[in-house]
Parts: sequence; C-alpha cells; structure tokens
Amino acid sequence: MGTIRKTITVTDQQDGWIKAQIEAGHYTNDSEYIRDLIRREQERSAEVEVIRAALREGEASGQPRAFDLEAFKQRMLNTHG
Repeated sequence: MGTIRKTITVTDQQDGWIKAQIEAGHYTNDSEYIRDLIRREQERSAEVEVIRAALREGEASGQPRAFDLEAFKQRMLNTHG
C-alpha cells in the first residue's frame, strides 16, 4: 500500500494531546496517532451505515403490528420451558 505525505494544522491544545498520547506509549509518532483516528472513524462510519440500512429495511417492511406481550411470553414458555 502506497503512502501519501500530508500536512495538517492543529491547535496548540491538540498538539499537546497528541504528544501526551505518544509520551504515554500509546503511539510511536504523530502519523501513527492520526492513522489510528482515521481507522476508528472508518469503522464507526461502517457501523453507522449498517444501522441505517437496518432502519431502512425496517421502515420498508410494512406497517407495524400490535404486540401481545402475554401471548409472546406464553409462546416462549411453551417453546423453551
């Protein structure tokens, strides 16, 4: 996988935070920290998209039906003892 060099600008506070993460041994350098943030955001975005797809599927599945809690409990009791 190729790499591309980027230049970013952060505030003094953000730079201090990054340096503290490196000094704590969580990362070896600034680039590793930024790459980890990007990976986490990519994972979070993928998880959100799965949830959105499930919501769309649910909305497209039709009108909701009434839920009979007592009947459900009885079916579970009959099925699972």
